Amino acid sequence: MPHAPAFTALLFGLRGCLVDFGARCQSPADSVSLTPGALHSLELLNRQGVPCAWLDDLPEPLGRHLALPLPDWLDGIACSSAAPWPAPDACWQALMQLKASRLDGCVLVSGEPQLLQSGLNAGLWTIGLAACGPLCGLSTSQWQALGAGEREQKRGQATLALFKLGVHSVIDHLEELHDCLNDIAQRRHKGEKP
Repeated sequence: MPHAPAFTALLFGLRGCLVDFGARCQSPADSVSLTPGALHSLELLNRQGVPCAWLDDLPEPLGRHLALPLPDWLDGIACSSAAPWPAPDACWQALMQLKASRLDGCVLVSGEPQLLQSGLNAGLWTIGLAACGPLCGLSTSQWQALGAGEREQKRGQATLALFKLGVHSVIDHLEELHDCLNDIAQRRHKGEKP
């Protein structure tokens, strides 16, 4: 069986995706850490030669502060100058900055509904993040303090909201990204389009 086509580029939301579990950071005084699986996912994509960048609509100084824990090679695109989400402009601008040769095989990963809608409007594959994004809106410690039933309820509500939006796949956080990308690769191999 032939290999599934390679991915052209991956775009990530910054808050609630790569950093800032729950997307709660509001100022440069807030401490920031990577979300589960973020560094591993980025390193794997970098080794595979897949261009990646993060997007956020924060003022640039706050975006740069939040990006401090990320690898130096990862491009960041502050979208404050583009048309506001859900317009597709920020996604297209990021892909142009990454010198993506085609739209086919481009993926956006985020928990932010407006950014995901921007990705859908741009014609990208989209992966929604249920547990670590703003739809649950809890810090890591708050999330871990919940009972299993409460976590499942919040995760389920966020998952339903993301699928209702129209995203192609939903995962809890980036520790599940590799399997999700394999699934999208197989869907692309069968001819499915976003």
